Amino acid sequence: MCTVPLVKRFCRESYNDPLAVYESLKGAGMHLVTVTDHDSIDAVEALRSKQDFFISEEVTCTLPSGTELHVGVYDITERDHIELQRRRHDFESTFAWLVDHNLFFSANHVFSRLTGRRAIDDFALFESAFPAIETGNGHMSARANRAAAQLADAAARAEVGGSDAHAMASVGTTWTVVPGARTRQEYLDGLRAGLGRVRGETGSWWKLTRDVLSIGRAMVRENPRTLPVAVLGWMVPLITLGNYVGEAAFVQYWQSRYLCSGARRRPATRIAEVVA
Repeated sequence: MCTVPLVKRFCRESYNDPLAVYESLKGAGMHLVTVTDHDSIDAVEALRSKQDFFISEEVTCTLPSGTELHVGVYDITERDHIELQRRRHDFESTFAWLVDHNLFFSANHVFSRLTGRRAIDDFALFESAFPAIETGNGHMSARANRAAAQLADAAARAEVGGSDAHAMASVGTTWTVVPGARTRQEYLDGLRAGLGRVRGETGSWWKLTRDVLSIGRAMVRENPRTLPVAVLGWMVPLITLGNYVGEAAFVQYWQSRYLCSGARRRPATRIAEVVA
């Protein structure tokens, strides 16, 4: 579901059919498939019978600083989903569940303002408490992905990537490879061991604009009463351009304030001490 104020009253963030997503990914040559919807595992109903599918989720989590982060959690059960949703506004409780149940998780698009503001303590947390950082996102700019990769390298964190596809045209355009993995378990073990290699596209203004317009068309097909809203589609290129300008400024600010300064040499957080 959409989380944008006002827009969420009449539009979803994605109208992709899970089975169509699966078939598109298999057609592109993917050996394993997972879906990381925002705070949802609804795709499992259509795909649970597929032997090469595993359940994952992108949990919108509140960090100790009060900021929000999308946390990718991979190969989960339905009970994990319920508990993570119950705990997601308490990071220490969320973190305890992830660690106690040996779940692999990542800090996603950390150099994006997608979930709002950042605090400098957040980045220390990404380096110390998260086993992986998303370094390849199909809708983040190349600069944002490079900054995430720089952070992952500096902190010796595993790297993961995904298409972040809210429209079918972007499905499978970014992915994670584990060289030599022959089974799902070997693949997941390889991710934990830091053997994942991110491949595929980064984001662009054109790609985001195309997908937003595609979502708008799907919205009207599902609910023709939204047509008056869709008439405002001419504004989408301007809105997405403004988004990319804002994202570029966000990356530049946090690169200079955290990655390229002495701020990285900070004392461990309480959670980091638990990890150690």
